[in-house]
Amino acid sequence: MSRKARKIWGTVLFHVIICLIGIIMIYPLIWMFFSSFKESSKVMTTVGQLIPDKWDIQNYINGWAGFGGTTFATFFKNSFIVTILSVIGNIIASAMAAYGFTRIRFKGRNFFFICMIITMMVPSQVLVVPQYLIFHGLGWVNTFLPLIVPEWGGRAFFIFMIMQFMAGIPKDLDEAAEIDGCGKIKLFTNIILPLIVPALATSAIFGFYWKWDDFMGSLLYLNSPDKYTVSIALKLFSDPTSVTDYGAMFAMCVLSLLPVIILFLFTQKYIVEGIATQGLKG
Repeated sequence: MSRKARKIWGTVLFHVIICLIGIIMIYPLIWMFFSSFKESSKVMTTVGQLIPDKWDIQNYINGWAGFGGTTFATFFKNSFIVTILSVIGNIIASAMAAYGFTRIRFKGRNFFFICMIITMMVPSQVLVVPQYLIFHGLGWVNTFLPLIVPEWGGRAFFIFMIMQFMAGIPKDLDEAAEIDGCGKIKLFTNIILPLIVPALATSAIFGFYWKWDDFMGSLLYLNSPDKYTVSIALKLFSDPTSVTDYGAMFAMCVLSLLPVIILFLFTQKYIVEGIATQGLKG
């Protein structure tokens, strides 16, 4: 076998293996999608059968009806409110903090940067009780505020990622802008922000996914069904003491994945740019 033939077969084998691994990874999602069209009583008794014998959309109708007079439209609305407001605040605060650490020299900058990095190493479970006591004392329990307000302080991971991207932007741009009379705020809004759009978009995508999928925060702070997010509502389908409506649960799980999938399909190029590049090279 010639060298060229070996290279071709090696490429084919590589792609076959990658495709098989990809199918194995997404098979649970494929099974969930098809199971959402099965009769609820047959979902768990036909686990080995992928394609349903009869396609039925009743699971989507039953699932969308929700619980206790609260439909899934309310749950989706609550999730969108919490997620969008959290992402907006998170990106604004993270970008401003990254700009401060990267472009502005101030006393104690290294100390505060180390403190920020340390927060990335603290397990979130350690903060659950102190945060709950603080928010309970403020009267924020059973509101969206505990889920939104902390995000407006930025996330260390996003700050660090934006800093890495911003560090690749030549500082000559800053000097040229300052010579033209551009202040720090105008420099940030008019010059730096347009150049770090890929990093901001990447942070927004990850932030949207993490907040949309957040279960623990909603479980701790939300008590009223009309304030539940999608992650909490999906758990309500499962009842260990009675019969679980798996069909309706999987149907709503499929719908809950749509915002994340659509967001990824339209913004995947920003993920690649935000992670793989380091800004302009000067």
